[in-house]
Formats: sequence, structure tokens, C-alpha cells
Amino acid sequence: MSAATHPARTGLTALTLATGLLLAGCGGDADASAEATGHDHGSAEAPATLEGGVQEGGIQLVDPYQKPDFTLTDTSGAPFDFAEQTAAGPTLLFFGFTHCPDICPTTMADVMLALGEVDPAVAEQTSVVFVTTDPARDTPEVLREYLDRFDAGLPADFIGLTGDQEQIDQAQLAAGIPVAQNGGESHSALLLLYGTDGEADVAFDSANTARDIALELAATAG
Repeated sequence: MSAATHPARTGLTALTLATGLLLAGCGGDADASAEATGHDHGSAEAPATLEGGVQEGGIQLVDPYQKPDFTLTDTSGAPFDFAEQTAAGPTLLFFGFTHCPDICPTTMADVMLALGEVDPAVAEQTSVVFVTTDPARDTPEVLREYLDRFDAGLPADFIGLTGDQEQIDQAQLAAGIPVAQNGGESHSALLLLYGTDGEADVAFDSANTARDIALELAATAG
């Protein structure tokens, strides 16, 4: 699905947003609840309505998500301290898996298009982190091959992270999203954007476009 085919989002309530953030994902619905994450996903507002009823931008988080502190393994096999090694610029964080047929490749493609749209200096500063929810299949080599489909021609490689299942489950909880179910195939569709202050004031889901991501990246970096 291209960015242009994403459905427009109009008049979403906080309850509707919460349901979408918790249950959307590849291959089915996650069973996890907001209580399991320790974060209130209802604390979100739809983007501002522009002239003509068109909405642009991400989901504004009334209660910002704090950048999680976890260490996983990157595609070179080295430890990667997420909070420390992404501190210098904006950070996009997504949990998914490489065999996903829909949400994951669409999200990564939108990120790729967004980074091609923003100022090259912003793109160079931005860390894009993809954490697998399916570590049994997503080895570092598999992750690298997958992410190279999306970061070719961009100033910085996308970062792929894996680990054992307990580490990945804890990373999701630390990020404030539900733990993936069904072997990692039912997971949150939430893409979080952190600023250099260590907070995510905005997020995106499958209803957002590459332009939404580009607009928020430019605002965060500015």
C-alpha cells in the first residue's frame, strides 16, 4: 500500500484511537490491554483539522511517552543501548517482523518516503529503529537484508534490533506498548517519534501517511 492509499482520518475520538493503537497489527489482533503496558493509550488527540477538513500530522500524545531504556543486539551482532545510542537526534521506533504482509512494510516505506522529503540534515540526524517481535526467524542477517530494502539512498541506515523473547517483551513494555502475541505476528501498529528531550509527543499508526511523518520530523528537528 502506498502512502497515497492510506484512509483519511477525521473526527477520531480518544477511545477510537486507543482501540486502533492497541489492536492493529500484522496477521490479527493483539489481546494485550492498556493495563498491561502501564501507559494510557487514550491520552491522544487526532491531528488538527486544516482548511477543507483535511488532517495532517501524527497523533498528538497528551501524555508523552518516555524514551525506553533497553539494550538489544543490532544487525552487526553488537549490543545496542537504545536510549544512549539514539540520543543525538529524532528517533522513530517501531516493533514488527520481517514476514509481515502489510503493516510493517507499509510503515517502513512511509518512513523511507518521509526521510526523502525532509531536509537532508534532518534525515541524517534521525534514527530509525525496527525491533523484531519474531526473534526466532528474524536473525541479524535477515533484519539487515529486510531494512536495506527501505534505507537505500538515505543518509543513515535503519537500525534493526533483536534479542531473546524475554528481552523483546521487556522492550515493548518499557516503550509503553502491548507485548506482541501469536509468535510476534499480532503487534502494535504504533510508530513513536522521540525528540532529543527523550519524550514522544507524537505517534503514527496505519492511517497516517509519509507526509504526516515528514511534517512531524521537521517540527521535532526544528
